[in-house]
Amino acid sequence: MSERIFLSPPDVTEAEEQALLRAFRGGWIAPLGPEVDAFEQELAEFCGREHAVALSSGTAALHLALIQLGAGPGDVVVTSSMTFAATANAIVYTGAEPVFIDADESGSMDPQLLEQAMDELTARGAQVRAILPVDLLGKVVDHARIGEIAERYGVPVLSDAAESVGATLAGRPAPAYGVAAAVSFNGNKIMTTSGGGALLTDDGDLAARTRYLATQARQPVVHYEHTDIGYNYRLSNLLAALGRAQLARLPQMIDRRHEIRAAYARLVEDMPGVTLFGMPDHSEDGATRDNAWLTSILVDPEAAGFAASELQEHLTGLNIEARPLWKPMHLQPVFAGRTAYVSGVSERLFRTGLSLPSGSAHDEATIQRVLDAISEFVGARG
Repeated sequence: MSERIFLSPPDVTEAEEQALLRAFRGGWIAPLGPEVDAFEQELAEFCGREHAVALSSGTAALHLALIQLGAGPGDVVVTSSMTFAATANAIVYTGAEPVFIDADESGSMDPQLLEQAMDELTARGAQVRAILPVDLLGKVVDHARIGEIAERYGVPVLSDAAESVGATLAGRPAPAYGVAAAVSFNGNKIMTTSGGGALLTDDGDLAARTRYLATQARQPVVHYEHTDIGYNYRLSNLLAALGRAQLARLPQMIDRRHEIRAAYARLVEDMPGVTLFGMPDHSEDGATRDNAWLTSILVDPEAAGFAASELQEHLTGLNIEARPLWKPMHLQPVFAGRTAYVSGVSERLFRTGLSLPSGSAHDEATIQRVLDAISEFVGARG
């Protein structure tokens, strides 16, 4: 059996190894230290924010931000249905109720459905604490439209930019939108700290309280004093060192992912019923560009002669990882019965979409193996 090809394996080099050794030899093995401070400063600058708080996960960032936006039992948080469960889970952690909004054709939150939801929620007197849109697979949501709706109803936007670090919209980095943004450095993301995330904001008070809550809400006294419930959510000094090395290499890693996407684009150009999802991935002036975290295709089974699931099974048999797009939250058993504004788009994208190996660590021979496997499958169906 050939070596397994993963969707998005970590892309690490000697630079990351040296960064970890630097932190290790510096003696700061304890959770916090100078690497965390430096990583937060560099990350804030890269993301166009005044403050960054390095945390144990992107989920932790969402959770702490929602707490500070007042989310709790009896409240509502409006969010994207087409996302990973972590987004909705963070809402439920607070005791608030998630309300799901279907996707438009880009896969992002549909502003028209969001407007309908806000009209109806407001009419029934619901306390909407936040609008939580998700940047799907590295493409930034329509913040102009979503922001206008949020402003009209006086509701803050908390951006789930877990998948879009390094992407831009209208010349601004993806995490620069909203009152705050959560990013993820999980092992499969565009850059990784093995596990981790951060909260980005321009609000100094929000950043300071996030740090406080993330370190078990300890009071600044000699003994252990607590007046609030806190969480063990801080990123370690060692992992922050890894993050600094990854952040320095991020632009090149994004460029490599775009090269891989271009190879897939050339492959499917003449395949009936197969299109690249999320295109175009950049604007002509370069001010808007996704980070190409995952390249995905959409398969129209009638035109293509096969279903996305059949191609996925073929690739799996060749030890190549391929996965459907996110199963919408309103279809997840754990969220059955929750309020959702649905058009059917995200369900169709889930049914017809397939994400392909996209990691910047993949060399030309690895990607060629994937391209050949797809060509072989499609050719046999032709």
